[in-house]
Amino acid sequence: MQFLLTAINAKYIHSNPAIYSLRAYAGEKLQPFISLAEYTINNRMEEILGDIYKKHPDAIGFSCYIWNFRLIQELIPEIAKVLPGIDIWLGGPEVSFEAEKVLARFPMIKGIMVGEGEETFKDVISYYVGNGREEIGSKYHRLKDIPGLVLRDGATKVRTPMNMDEIPFPYEDLQEFENRIMYYETGRGCPFRCSYCLSSIDKSVRLRNLDTVKRELQYFLDKKVPQVKLIDRTFNCNHNHAMEIWRYIKENDNGITNFHFEVAADIMREEELMLLGEMRPGLVQLEIGVQSTNWNTLKEINRSANITQIARVVEEIRSKRNIHVHLDLIAGLPYEGFESFQKSFNDVYAMKPEQLQLGFLKVLKGTEIWEKVGQYGIVYQENPPYEVLFTKWISYEEIRKLKQIEEMVELYYNSNQFTHILPVLEKEFKAPFELFEKLAVYYEEKGYFVNAPARSNRYQVLLEFALEIAPEKEALYQELLTFDYYLRENAKSRPAFGADLSPYREQIWEFYQREEENPQILKGYRHYHARQTMKMTHMEVLYYPVWEICENQELQRKEKPEFVLFDYEKRDALTKEAQIYVVPFSE
Repeated sequence: MQFLLTAINAKYIHSNPAIYSLRAYAGEKLQPFISLAEYTINNRMEEILGDIYKKHPDAIGFSCYIWNFRLIQELIPEIAKVLPGIDIWLGGPEVSFEAEKVLARFPMIKGIMVGEGEETFKDVISYYVGNGREEIGSKYHRLKDIPGLVLRDGATKVRTPMNMDEIPFPYEDLQEFENRIMYYETGRGCPFRCSYCLSSIDKSVRLRNLDTVKRELQYFLDKKVPQVKLIDRTFNCNHNHAMEIWRYIKENDNGITNFHFEVAADIMREEELMLLGEMRPGLVQLEIGVQSTNWNTLKEINRSANITQIARVVEEIRSKRNIHVHLDLIAGLPYEGFESFQKSFNDVYAMKPEQLQLGFLKVLKGTEIWEKVGQYGIVYQENPPYEVLFTKWISYEEIRKLKQIEEMVELYYNSNQFTHILPVLEKEFKAPFELFEKLAVYYEEKGYFVNAPARSNRYQVLLEFALEIAPEKEALYQELLTFDYYLRENAKSRPAFGADLSPYREQIWEFYQREEENPQILKGYRHYHARQTMKMTHMEVLYYPVWEICENQELQRKEKPEFVLFDYEKRDALTKEAQIYVVPFSE
C-alpha cells in the first residue's frame, strides 16, 4: 500500500506545510506507506500526470486551494484513466465547504477530508494499511465510521479542533527545502471575523506550547534557513505569546534567518514596538492587512481597524529602519467604489511601506461575504480564484483599470528599483494614485501590457513617460534614473540615458589608484588592484544631489558635478541598496 500526498504550489520557492504535517502526524509506523510529491502550477498537466503514473500509488490525496484547484480538476479524470482502480482523495479549504458538489462532479473521487486533516488522514491511512489492526493505530473497519470525511453516502461525524501540541514538527530533513521558503505555524484560528476570510470560520485561537515553539524555531536557526514564514493568521492577537517568540528570535539571532509575521497593527502595544525596534535589520518582516480606509467598508466586513493607529504604528516601525513592512489593500469590497479605493490607496501609500500589495477580493466558499454576494451585487469568476469582476459600487471597467495599476505598482514600486525617481515624479500629480493610473494608460497606449519591456528597459520607459509629463526636467530625471539603475546592481551595460563619463575617466582612474595606495573609503578592497576594484564597484558623475530625497523642495542642479561611488560589498541590510559615498569633484 502506498498513499501519495500531492501538493501543487503557486511557485517553486513555496512549499506545502499541509502534506508534511499530515505525514509527520501519521507517525513512524505508517510513514513507510506514505510518499510526497510537490509540483507547481507552472508544470504542464501532462508532466504532473506522467510523474504520478511513474510512482503508481494505490491512493492519492490532493491538497486543494484556489491557486491550484483548476489544475487538479484537469488531473483527476486523467489519473483515473491511466491508473484505474486508484482511490482519489481531496482535502483543503477549496473543497471543504461544497464537498458534495465536488463529489457529484467527479464520480472517480473516493472521498473528501474536510477541515483540519491530521487526525482524519491518520485514520484513513490506518484503515488502508491495517483495517482495524490496533498495533498500527487503526481503529476503524469502515470509512464511514471515520470522522471528518464526506463520502458518496454522506458526511461522517464532524471533527473537533485539534490540540496544537499534538502535532509533531514536520521538518526533519531540510535538503528537500533548499532554496525554498519554510512555512511554520505557532497557532491556528483567528479572533477576528473578517467576512472575506476563511480564518473567521475557526473562531477559537489555539496556540502551541512556547517551549515547543522555541525548540522548533531553534532548529531553523541552527540550520541557518534563509526565511521562515509564520502562517498564524494574526500573530500578535496574543500579546504574551508574540512577545515571548520575538524575544527568543532576537536573543538567538544567527545573523541570517528572516522571520515573516502577519500582524494587526492597530492592536500592537508599545512594548511590542520597542522590542521590534531592537531587532537586527532584516531579522523580521511584517505584513499588515489594511484592506481599506473607508469606514463603511471596514464596518461591513467586520473590521474595527483604527486607520490613524495603523499609520502611527507603521511610522514608528519604519522610523527604526530595521523592519520590512508589507501593507495590503483589497479592491472590490462592499461600499468601496473606484474613487473610494483611490483614497484608500493614497492613504496607505502615504504610510510608505516597502511593499504595497494591491489585491482583489476573492469570494471564498464558506465565508460570510460568499453568502451575501446577492446583497452586495458581487459578480465573480466562475472558476478559481473566484476573483471579483464587479459589484454594486465598482464596475468591471474600473476593476480592469485597477488590474493595470496593480501591475504598475508591482513593477515600479514593489520592485524597489525606482526609490529615488518616484518621490520626485509624484510631485507632478495630484496624488500617487494618479501617477500609477497615468502610467498604466501610457503602458496600454504603447502596447507594453502585451509586449512587456525587459527589466532593464523599464527605466527607459519610465523616462519616456516622465518626459511627456515634465519635459523640462529631463536632466534631473536622467540622473535620478541613473542613480536608481546602479543603486542595487553593478550593471555591466550602460543605460542610454546615462551621462557620458569619458571626460572624467582620468579622474575616476586616479581615485581608484589613490585608494589602492592608501585606502580611505574602500578599505575592504585593500587586497585588490585598482582595476579590479573598479569592476567590483561603480562610480557615477552627477550634478543633482539625487541621493537626497527632498519631499518639500526641488532638487537643485550644482555648478560642478560630484562623483558618487557605489560599494556593492556593503549593502543596506533592509533595502539591499549599495553603500554610497559622495566624493567631491576635483579639477
